[in-house]
Amino acid sequence: LDSVTTPVRAEALPVRDVGGALRVGQTSVTLETVLWAFQQGSTPEDIVDQFPSLMLADVYEVIAYYLRHRDEIDRYLTAQEEHYRQAAGELLQKIPEVHLQMRLRRSLRS
Repeated sequence: LDSVTTPVRAEALPVRDVGGALRVGQTSVTLETVLWAFQQGSTPEDIVDQFPSLMLADVYEVIAYYLRHRDEIDRYLTAQEEHYRQAAGELLQKIPEVHLQMRLRRSLRS
């Protein structure tokens, strides 16, 4: 009998780094977005419905990788959240709050 071989090959995780943010597949959807939706109870199909640019197979691969490497990915997610908070804080410092308050007061008087 001839032996039949099943072609199995490992594929790279469908995630790419774009300016420090991990994007899924060839989309602009971030890894954090996909995993947040999954953690909130969305199925891979739900996630693709919410973000039609995603490929279902990519979402399944990202979730499977997360489930195998949860500690590592959770550390990444925590670091990203801190980075976003810091960037938001810096942005708020650049916005002159006094000027904004003055504009709001003027608009309330009008």
